[in-house]
Amino acid sequence: MALVAIIITLALLQYSVFAMLVGKARGTYEVKAPAISGHPVFERHYRVQMNTLEQLIIFIPAILIFAHFGDAMIAAVLGAVFLVGRSLFARAYVSDPAKRSLGFMLSFLPTMILLFGGLTYAVMAAM
Repeated sequence: MALVAIIITLALLQYSVFAMLVGKARGTYEVKAPAISGHPVFERHYRVQMNTLEQLIIFIPAILIFAHFGDAMIAAVLGAVFLVGRSLFARAYVSDPAKRSLGFMLSFLPTMILLFGGLTYAVMAAM
C-alpha cells in the first residue's frame, strides 16, 4: 500500500502543478479572476486542470479499492500509467487540443481498470 500512497500523493502534486500553471497563465495572458475565459492558451491550461480534477474524483477511490481488495502492486503500476497519461494529456492539450487523445486514454483506461477491477475484487471478497 505504500506505493499506492506514493502514487496518490504524486497525483495530487501533479494536480497542484497544473493549478499553478493556470495561475501563471492567468497572469501571462491577463485573465483577471474570477474569469475563466479569455486567451485560448489560458483556457487550455484551465481545461487541463479541470479535466484532471474530474479524473481524480474517480481515480483516487478506484486505486484505493483495487489495492485494498485486490493487488496493491498492480494498482500502483496502473497509477503510474495514469500519471504519465495526465502529463502527456497536459502537454498535448496546451499545445494542440486535437492531439490530447493518447494522454487521455493513458489516464482514462487505467482508471477504468482500477474501477471495475476493484468492484470485482470487492464483490468476490463479499461472497
